[in-house]
Amino acid sequence: MKKLFSNFKGDAFGGITAGIVALPLALAFGVSSGLGPSAGLYGAIFISFFAALFGGTNTQISGPTAPMTAVSMVVIAGILAVNDGDVTKALPAILTVFLLAGLFQIGLGFLGFGKYIKYIPYPVVSGFMTAIGVIILVTQILPALGYYPKDDEVFVEQFKPQAEEIILQNILKEEAGEGILVLEDFKETIDRAKNISQEDILKESKTLAAKEASGVVGAIKVLPKAIQNINWLEVLLALGTIIIIYGFKRITTAIPSTLVALVVMSGIAMAFGLNYRPIEEIPSGLPVPNLSIITNFSFGMITPYIFTALTLALLGAIDSLLTSVVADNMTKTKHKPNKELIGQGIGNSIGAIFGGIPGAGATIRTVVNIKSGGKTKLSGMIAGLLLLCILLIPGLPGLASSIPAAVLAGILITVGIGVMDYKGLKSIPSMPKDIKVGPLKLSSEVLIMVIVLLLSTFWNLVYAVGIGLVIASLLFMKKIGDLTAQRSDVKTLKEEKAWADEANFPEKLKEEVFIKHLKGPLFFGSTSDFQSLAAQIPKTASTVVIRLGRMQYMDQSGLYAMEDVLQELYNNNITVLFVGLLNQPRYLMERIDIIPDLIHPDHIFLTFKDCTTWIKNNVKDKY
Repeated sequence: MKKLFSNFKGDAFGGITAGIVALPLALAFGVSSGLGPSAGLYGAIFISFFAALFGGTNTQISGPTAPMTAVSMVVIAGILAVNDGDVTKALPAILTVFLLAGLFQIGLGFLGFGKYIKYIPYPVVSGFMTAIGVIILVTQILPALGYYPKDDEVFVEQFKPQAEEIILQNILKEEAGEGILVLEDFKETIDRAKNISQEDILKESKTLAAKEASGVVGAIKVLPKAIQNINWLEVLLALGTIIIIYGFKRITTAIPSTLVALVVMSGIAMAFGLNYRPIEEIPSGLPVPNLSIITNFSFGMITPYIFTALTLALLGAIDSLLTSVVADNMTKTKHKPNKELIGQGIGNSIGAIFGGIPGAGATIRTVVNIKSGGKTKLSGMIAGLLLLCILLIPGLPGLASSIPAAVLAGILITVGIGVMDYKGLKSIPSMPKDIKVGPLKLSSEVLIMVIVLLLSTFWNLVYAVGIGLVIASLLFMKKIGDLTAQRSDVKTLKEEKAWADEANFPEKLKEEVFIKHLKGPLFFGSTSDFQSLAAQIPKTASTVVIRLGRMQYMDQSGLYAMEDVLQELYNNNITVLFVGLLNQPRYLMERIDIIPDLIHPDHIFLTFKDCTTWIKNNVKDKY
């Protein structure tokens, strides 16, 4: 307890700042998910508090994130489709899936799966993250234009015949379930059919219209209609939000530009009494548990969604642990991956019980927390409590409910743009073409990224990652088989043994020079160990020799791991020398300018003897 309050001032400021940043995003993600702003806010409150309390990353701020919301949208849309678009009817099943995902995360943590996240290859993550950005960006174009398919009478009208047919089919299904012999006596069927009102048909038609326009494909389909029915006020509100978010960052980053955009544009819309579309009403008071999860529970209800819940759990694990790595790099600490998964699972489980959408560790909010002084779990807990206060302070929920929907659409568009993996996209032209597909010669890394990107965007996020992992694994095994490489062997400092040609290395320079041996390929499974290189170097060393003669192959994940390590050594004024660098790794490093920006060509030696000669002439014995 004493340790929890050891940095109270810094944690309080960090938590409050992170909570302020989280507010507009929580509301926006809630609206985007289809469950409304309150679901986003509830998710942010409970996940932030409980993931911080029970998690394994002291400075992590958790809550709804773009990837988790994108997958949640798929889950919600699928369950709504089989419940006539009725959110009230579908909500127990939706929240049960979210609860199941949280329980899966807890299970993954207890089983020690946290350490295996590093085996997700970079191209799969890159393609998935870029797809998330595309999905959010494209699906928010319609609300940014002020177009809502359910409100377009002309568009809804064309679904009425199909709506009548579906309602009649539902009547027949109900009668079959009730044991009515419809083949012998149609009287009951006819009576029920007569009771179908125009309101029932209109409601079903609106559900079908919304379903037709959902997702990337649906949004693209109805985009011409949206352009024909542009609401210029909504466009100006969304555009003004985007301009402020990007423009204010150029003035200062001390105040979150997203919050500034939300306050300014909402303030203008309210002050001038503009006829805009507000978001859904946010209830005030303490959140209450949604007991329908328990009262309506059945194994038959969740069986079709078990794989989806597991995928949601894995995505949240990846998202959170990647953010934990960022936090580690900033604070020079080491997170506990399995404990972090347990904390995230508890947060998501409790959030689901109270009607919140699932979330994960949020990179931007975590960075803001650290930069604002947050150092312990208390900062994440304070962020959650701050958001809870918004529901409890009289007048604030009503004020939040008046936020223009177009403003949140503008915020989400910037989120979509920001979440894309531009580093991976920029690397596409420079990746080596190492496989043949028919007459074409392609880059395996790029191929995996593009497949995951396209499948995620236009088909199914859940299956796309699985397919990407299978392809990546097969291609990797083929490469390793072709190269007949040794088993990956990135040793720790305690296991380093001098090679035969190092026997005559000057004894007096051994404190100044640290020699690292790499045996076997540097690939997505070994990058985590390699990235610990900087921690292995003795404080007395000013020069590091990396022997690469037995590293035959490097993939994109290994390339970026090498870049990160070399950048850290460069920033610490440590000279790095390469010995025996082979063609394939050298080609990759030259393509992204590791050579010559971080490693000068004069510091690359063919033999260790040549390297030793350079060291004797340039490194002085300080001890």
